[in-house]
Amino acid sequence: MTVLIIGSGLVGTQIARLEVEREERPVVMELQPQRDAMAQLVDLDRIELVQGDVLDPFALARAIQEYNVTRIVHTAANPLLTAGAQRDPLPAIRLNVMGTTHVLEAARIFKMERVVFCSSSVLYSSMNPAVDSGTAYTEEALPRPSTIYATTKLAAENLGLNYARWYGLDFVAVRYSAVYGPWNGRGGGGEPSQLMRQLVEKALKGEEAVYRDRPSEMVYSKDAALGTALACHATGLKSRVFNITSGAIFQPDQLVRELKRVVPNARLKREEVPPDWMAAGRPPQPMDLTRARAELGYEPQFPLPKALADYVAWIRQHPPAP
Repeated sequence: MTVLIIGSGLVGTQIARLEVEREERPVVMELQPQRDAMAQLVDLDRIELVQGDVLDPFALARAIQEYNVTRIVHTAANPLLTAGAQRDPLPAIRLNVMGTTHVLEAARIFKMERVVFCSSSVLYSSMNPAVDSGTAYTEEALPRPSTIYATTKLAAENLGLNYARWYGLDFVAVRYSAVYGPWNGRGGGGEPSQLMRQLVEKALKGEEAVYRDRPSEMVYSKDAALGTALACHATGLKSRVFNITSGAIFQPDQLVRELKRVVPNARLKREEVPPDWMAAGRPPQPMDLTRARAELGYEPQFPLPKALADYVAWIRQHPPAP
């Protein structure tokens, strides 16, 4: 079995690490590989790193044929996710929708065993009770997304589900909450992920670090990778969409308490939530993990205290470049 991982950022590199730990040699395809950042998380001598663009179907075909790929994990997404897509919609739509279509079509033609698509909890946070249906925060919710990024993720999911229905492609989508964790390269998730990264890095430097006064649901990158790897290799699946998250919502005071536990001298400042953040609403409950636990055997390994301790230890070992 050879897994092609498309995208080598915050989560993709962690998935590659897990494949290496399984004694596999994954193929990682990236438009602009950040070798130094990747090497801090995975042994590059134990992966195949291919420079290629998911918007180029021939690059996908070459990688699949050259390395005898049997499964694909598609992690690539537009820079800054929701904020980036709102700012510059056309490239986000092209990458998230057409890029995923290229993956699905290549998988159909080359008869892949499975495609795992990395989706997002923005499908829940953008739900409007007046027009949407289903139980929020469960995989069967039926949202009508209110942002460009969420719209592209739902479109990509639906394309995958239709490839499964009409062409027999084994398609699975995993929906992450906001991801944070070790990564010293460019990018590294959307706005919540970047804010968490800045908070931890500034706290370690002794600089004033700002946190937002709002409840949050996030998932550590190692847990996001674990859930994705389980979705890639699980057998006997009955479902095609799975929530992957920490299973808990943390309050601002909990974040402050836990960060000061590992960085006692942290200088933290509370920031009022801007009005545009309130538009999505505060999460009333965490994403439901019942299905992921039952079918994937997924259980979060990094609750907030353990995640922050691990993250801080990693940054101390790999301080970001100025």
